[in-house]
Amino acid sequence: MTPEPTVEQWRSILAAHAAITCALERELQDAHGLSVSEFEVLERLVDGECRERRIQELADAVHLSQSATTRVVGRLEKDGLVCRAMCAADRRGVFAEITPAGRERYAAARPTQRRVLDEHLAPVVA
Repeated sequence: MTPEPTVEQWRSILAAHAAITCALERELQDAHGLSVSEFEVLERLVDGECRERRIQELADAVHLSQSATTRVVGRLEKDGLVCRAMCAADRRGVFAEITPAGRERYAAARPTQRRVLDEHLAPVVA
């Protein structure tokens, strides 16, 4: 029995996502000591004009649970790439802020991430 076209399309999307994620994970880890999730958090902290972002905002932006994002931020903090601060207006809120070392690591890793994406997502030229 052949899968329905939408199921085939879904499986194709999953396979492409897995291949790209594995390639990114390998390249970012080998060259820069970062996981894909760590890179994505750093990128979100560099993006935009605000100096800091709530953990929940980061979780939504990188498509992780709040607890998984907290663990990623904890690893980045341990490596000196981000720092955390409590929200003065809401004691339940925790902010993450990128450090100068985090900006440097992100700047070094960005070309690697973009290259891998280009290799996997660039349109095929005939």
